[in-house]
Amino acid sequence: TPFGVNIMLMNPAAAEMAKVVVEEGVQVVTTGAGVPSQYIPAWKEAGIKVFPVVPATTLVRRLAPLGVDGFIAEGTESGGHVGELTTMALVPQVRDMTDLPVIASGRQLAAAFALGACGAQIGTCLLVSRECPIHENYKQALLKAKDSDTTVTGRSVGAPVRILKNQMAREYLARERAGADKMELEKYTLGSLRRAVFDGDTKTGSLMAGQVAGMLHEIRPLRAIFEEMYAEYQATVARLAQEV
Repeated sequence: TPFGVNIMLMNPAAAEMAKVVVEEGVQVVTTGAGVPSQYIPAWKEAGIKVFPVVPATTLVRRLAPLGVDGFIAEGTESGGHVGELTTMALVPQVRDMTDLPVIASGRQLAAAFALGACGAQIGTCLLVSRECPIHENYKQALLKAKDSDTTVTGRSVGAPVRILKNQMAREYLARERAGADKMELEKYTLGSLRRAVFDGDTKTGSLMAGQVAGMLHEIRPLRAIFEEMYAEYQATVARLAQEV
């Protein structure tokens, strides 16, 4: 069965991963937290479909001539590595710049299609699925989160990341406001995602999550999550057809 692989380009092993997906015959690659320009020629030669995450239109101009197959437009409200533009502002601008498929990052399907996307990439709401292998503590932190319980670290060093507010986030932001440099700030984030995902450390771990975390209330099977999402989409489209 075909499957895709996401490569976080800030990962020190990104170059090795870029080779592995070719060797293993992976058919789709998505990228984030960086620019994949140097890897695209080899991926395309191997027949891989490439969909980079773009937080701004500048990357669309840079990557479209390299033969990518589409773009994932990710707004600042998403979890993990983010830019500054919101989904509502970003998606239509990306759509106007390219004839390639544009996928919106977020759960609100009807809105994504209205903005010009042909699909949606979702992440945060899947973290609380039964099938997701992250630590139970991470899932419970997401379920307890309110709409304002995320924050962004790393803006001062050009590496903004949206996470749940916790001890690590508060200490990081305090040092960031005090003018700490990248090397000093890295002591808070080095290994922090591993601590959250595998160890369930909700104090010093990096609990990456989007602003949609406030809408998560229970752990459910993936099938139930997708079925509810599709039902909401159908109901929204039907209502709009009557109102517009």
